[in-house]
Amino acid sequence: MSELRRTPLHGRHVELGARMVDFAGFSLPVQYGSIKAEHLAVRESCGIFDVSHMGQLRLSGPGALESAERLLTCRVSDLGEGRVRYGLLCNAQGGCVDDVTLYREGPDRVLLCVNAANIEKDREWLKAVCGASTQLDDLSDETALLALQGPRSAEIVDRLCARGETADPSQLGRFRFGEFHFPGGPGRISRTGYTGSDGFEIYLPAEGGTQCFDALLEIGAASGLIPAGLGARDTLRLEAALPLYGHELDDETSPLEAGLGRFVKREQGGFIGHEAIEERERQGRSKQLVGFEIEGRGIARAEYPIVLADREIGRVTSGAPSPSLGKSVGLGYVPPENADLGSTLEIRVRSKPVEARIVQTPFVRRP
Repeated sequence: MSELRRTPLHGRHVELGARMVDFAGFSLPVQYGSIKAEHLAVRESCGIFDVSHMGQLRLSGPGALESAERLLTCRVSDLGEGRVRYGLLCNAQGGCVDDVTLYREGPDRVLLCVNAANIEKDREWLKAVCGASTQLDDLSDETALLALQGPRSAEIVDRLCARGETADPSQLGRFRFGEFHFPGGPGRISRTGYTGSDGFEIYLPAEGGTQCFDALLEIGAASGLIPAGLGARDTLRLEAALPLYGHELDDETSPLEAGLGRFVKREQGGFIGHEAIEERERQGRSKQLVGFEIEGRGIARAEYPIVLADREIGRVTSGAPSPSLGKSVGLGYVPPENADLGSTLEIRVRSKPVEARIVQTPFVRRP
């Protein structure tokens, strides 16, 4: 059994008493204290996550934009410098290789932030698709990535670093980024996140990650900032109905089945998997992702059967108690004819049927 990889902040997590777990081959904190307290801190004040396990793959050179346009379901050529866009990498069958965030760094340079479990797979996929005029660099090991999330994150990030060339980092619009200086070295701040709350992601050299993390905890203490782990990160993204690769997304599932059609340039096309996605739509979807609330007692977990009239019609992909709502919620795939809002179904929880109702997502909306 291979040894787990460690992020640059591993030692600090251990010192803070975090419970460490294996996630995508990395040793990462699942919680420091209470998952519920960490979750609610992000909804009500602020939390900080170490997400340095995520991968960073840069495409540069005269063919970089053309390669990115062919690889990604989202539009690339009209994305301005300093902006971020969410998109997916698809295979020739229309399934999802990965979901990524795309950073337009310059006229011929883009950065992809990819899922930790898919770094090697994505790198090989990009190599196979990109031509000789596109250079591919893997910056994952040399990058520390912190996620500062919550309604008080803007005031904290302004205290963290010096004013940029034109504005404080809090003046960044959503899905925009800029270069700033802060403890731990120069780096990048983007107004992005994976929690459904306002927030920022901070990219900096790996050797400066711990210094920046410590500075944030000190600066943000008066604003209620606490460190948060994977447990809260998962319940937060579930409340926001954000997909997790390996749960809602995989090599067999199309972006349209996952409800991500707004991130697919269907009319423009030109990306790998476009024809297959459209053909699958013409033939009719076999499944549709829905959100549901548990009506009775019980917690829906991934892989629990979804049942209608004693017949299994689908599977739960993610489920957990919602700390914000005080009830259990989940995501899962069902046939399109059973996906109507307000309709009821059952989740088989440890062989016991528990009633659930299909509801609008996200479950929790940002003010």
